[in-house]
Amino acid sequence: MNRLADSQSPYLLQHAANPVDWWPWGPEAFQEARRRDVPVLLSVGYAACHWCHVMARESFEDEATARLLNEHFVAVKVDREERPDVDAVYMEAVQAATGQGGWPMTVFLTPDAEPFYFGTYFPPAPRHGMPSFGQVLEGVRTAWEDRRGEVSDVASRISADLAGRGIRLGAPRPPGAEEMGAALLGLTKDFDASRGGFGGAPKFPPSMVLEFLLRHHARTGSEGALQMVEATCEAMTRGGIYDQLGGGFARYAVDAEWVVPHFEKMLYDNALLGRVHAHLWRATGSGRARRVALETADFMVRELGTPEGGFASALDADSDDGQGGHAEGAYYVWTPAQLAEVLGEEDARLAAACFHVTDEGTFEGGASVLQLPDRERPLTDAARFESVRRRLFEARSARPRPERDEKVVAAWNGLAVAALAETGAYFDRPDLVEAARGAARLLAEVHTDRDGRRLVRTSRDGTPGGSAGVLEDYADVAEGYLTLYAVTGEADWLRRAGLLLDTVLERFAGDDGTLFDTADDAERLIRRPQDPTDNAVPSGWNAAAGALLTYGAYTGEHRYRQAAERALGVVRELASRAPRFLGWGLAVGEALLDGPREVAVVGEPGRTGELHRAALLAGAPGAVVAVGPPGTDDVPLLAGRGLVEGRPAAYVCRGFVCAAPVTDPDALETALTG
Repeated sequence: MNRLADSQSPYLLQHAANPVDWWPWGPEAFQEARRRDVPVLLSVGYAACHWCHVMARESFEDEATARLLNEHFVAVKVDREERPDVDAVYMEAVQAATGQGGWPMTVFLTPDAEPFYFGTYFPPAPRHGMPSFGQVLEGVRTAWEDRRGEVSDVASRISADLAGRGIRLGAPRPPGAEEMGAALLGLTKDFDASRGGFGGAPKFPPSMVLEFLLRHHARTGSEGALQMVEATCEAMTRGGIYDQLGGGFARYAVDAEWVVPHFEKMLYDNALLGRVHAHLWRATGSGRARRVALETADFMVRELGTPEGGFASALDADSDDGQGGHAEGAYYVWTPAQLAEVLGEEDARLAAACFHVTDEGTFEGGASVLQLPDRERPLTDAARFESVRRRLFEARSARPRPERDEKVVAAWNGLAVAALAETGAYFDRPDLVEAARGAARLLAEVHTDRDGRRLVRTSRDGTPGGSAGVLEDYADVAEGYLTLYAVTGEADWLRRAGLLLDTVLERFAGDDGTLFDTADDAERLIRRPQDPTDNAVPSGWNAAAGALLTYGAYTGEHRYRQAAERALGVVRELASRAPRFLGWGLAVGEALLDGPREVAVVGEPGRTGELHRAALLAGAPGAVVAVGPPGTDDVPLLAGRGLVEGRPAAYVCRGFVCAAPVTDPDALETALTG
């Protein structure tokens, strides 16, 4: 076993038995490189990454490759989910040098951590125009030994270029209705009207863009915005990217039709997409959206829940193929013969027709990914269809399961808290609200210091890891706490969100309103990472703007709203040029334009149910909901507000102007949809 054996990261532990003499990221590895006067190989990946596994089997488990690495390099392994700051800095260099990026990421560094050669996956032998990994190692070794001056010059120039990059907003102003309209126009041009989603293959779930479109529809009544959401959600949930048996979404589809997924299932995708479907139901009453929101929530609790109350990061794409090897998608795909073995011939024919399982297959080896392309067929005999679905799910559960990344990531658990709390509240599922509460407790007790102000990014088995929280952790955990408060009325979550957001303003904010991904006292890298664009998850920048805006509405303290408005300046500048990569920022911009709409529901516990539910379901983008008994002083929105004629009452203020309190849920709905 090498030095990774003591790691908490499942990804690093996957490499602990490699013959490569791996080091974890840290000053000791670079000190060793200086002592030996050799370059550093930085290899970055994550536990559910299919091509990371492939490169590991082909190269890192190979004795000859390991000897070459160990003799001429210091090899450093990084879990990108544990150290997103390290990943972000060097991924920026890879993308600038090669025009593309991805994982596994392979970067060669000087002992001063300056990058000079880049790549992603390298095969064990030359193919498809790519050199072999062995050729790359030999080439880098030769350059280091024979052309050191050239290597040093390249590394210095690259590092200086990266260090000089930064976002300057000048006099930042938040986006207005014009920018929202320009973003909508850009998305409409990119929309795939025949297949849903945006752009071509590979196709990623546009979670944050869908959230923006739903909020834009709620604010403006735009039917075009809503139609894009409905078409995309239906295409995804009928396609192979959605697990038709167990619920939950895979990471992305390799094709433009959503048929063949990259089978890994990430917590963050399911939290974001589950919440989108709950919000789509709130907007339209769609039965499909309701089913998918609940199935996705149940998937998260069932498959990703940890004994400590949190949620694990991911399920692997690969699993045992039943023939002594591992294969991508083995757990999920079916042949007609496998259907017949489980269901019998007659029901197998129904299942094959409903789920589009063909003799030729829609995946590799004649197997098919389950889809529901036919809009009508399952409805002809719903009871029989559900029986078929249940029996297939039970049979699949007996297959060798994909590995699970047990790491609990603070940011992603914050997203899960928000999704589960709202889904539980909307659909009268107190068990889901309790699951959200359990994850929030884990974040509060394991990931947070005694003062409630600093976060660690990861934990495993209830033990905190050694990586400091980054901006997305603070922002998404605060978002989860704020949502949980809105649902439960438990004021401690509001207080905890405020402490984290104070740290955002003190440690992550620049003087000009920009935000950094790492705290001002974090480990110094060759550049302090800073990125306002969304990727697979909301950027820390945009997520922080949203949480600050909400908390400012709860407290009435202008400094939080002002910080949100300044941060949204980047959305104003980029809305028309890159709306697909600013979905969360655009969604926050919609909340800013719509509000604040402050809703205070006052009444004794157990008597505010209908009013509270009406407030949560109104769907106004700028609404924040406070609930509590009369005489509550620790929540500013509730202070000084009491019952009306002995009845629970809702107080609604918008744009800093308050209306008369109402006691009727229908009247509250009218007040919030105006």
